[in-house]
Amino acid sequence: MESYKKKILIIDNEALIRDRLAEKLTILGYQVISTSNGREGLFVFNKEKFNLIILDVLLPKLDGYELCQKIRQQSQVPIVILTALKSISERVVGFRLGADDYITKPFSLNELEARIQNILRRSNIQPTKDNSKPYQKKFHIANLLVDIQKRQVFKKETLIRLTKIEFKLFEMLIENAGKELSRTIILANLWGYTTERYGDTRIVDVNISRLRGKIEDIPSKPTFILTVRGKGYMFQKD
Repeated sequence: MESYKKKILIIDNEALIRDRLAEKLTILGYQVISTSNGREGLFVFNKEKFNLIILDVLLPKLDGYELCQKIRQQSQVPIVILTALKSISERVVGFRLGADDYITKPFSLNELEARIQNILRRSNIQPTKDNSKPYQKKFHIANLLVDIQKRQVFKKETLIRLTKIEFKLFEMLIENAGKELSRTIILANLWGYTTERYGDTRIVDVNISRLRGKIEDIPSKPTFILTVRGKGYMFQKD
């Protein structure tokens, strides 16, 4: 089973939701640990290794946004924000702090299951060799050194800390250098679902902004990741 031995941490202050999620995910073969507040969640996270975290925003003692930020300072583990807050601005805050996906309450367990599977599948993808051309595992782009095999990017010999989704986004842009990629195409390939709603495609814009902030010399005047007005983004060829 694909989920075998994958460990998930659920941090949610609603007992009914914690129990439903734990039961569903356990049946699917995941190892599940759950907790009801932010401080306890951080304590548990620091004690054990997890493959994914499901994180509520409205938590007692330490809210979900602050907890997400603390986790991101030390780990690139995938994080799914789970909350009753539905405004686009609230979603953007979560993405800017490093969340990989966002789902609002009430939600479908089947949808959450699909999101989890997509995220875990992405985090496990290893580069493959295309028989039609050599697959470069390590290469330079201007002042950047990209190591595909180790999933690392160096800027002027300094390691840049990219989340798993940021690296996959960067890799997708590089592989399609010179091609215009729409937000919906990026969303479908990296997050595993399509939508025409602006609020959902904002996750792409936020991750592009975060990526630019890490690799561009002047993020407001990007030279690598260009905006294609009205469409999406393109990685600038040499």
